[in-house]
Amino acid sequence: MAYEQMFLNALFLTLITEVPVVFVVSRYLYKIKDNFNIIFAGIISSVLTLPYFWFILPYFVSNRMLYIILGESSIILIEAFIYYKILKLKFSQALIISFIANASSILIGLLIM
Repeated sequence: MAYEQMFLNALFLTLITEVPVVFVVSRYLYKIKDNFNIIFAGIISSVLTLPYFWFILPYFVSNRMLYIILGESSIILIEAFIYYKILKLKFSQALIISFIANASSILIGLLIM
């Protein structure tokens, strides 16, 4: 399978995993009522960060463990910032949403590999 096809599969898996998690945590833990903004934030965060992880970071980091740690940490922070801005949360709340969503997609990815 071509690398680009693997990326599209990963993007699809990320979206179907993370968007519902972002929705549930935002809606029920933080009581955000704006469904459109929750879904938009979930989609835009993954669409903006996953290409960085797949296509840009590998050019700068060759060590696999460092790549994963640096990449996932950066993604969690960037996505938290997106949630913070779009959903108007405290940054600590946005960080929790981002961590839970990313942990969920990592676990699902590991389970289906």
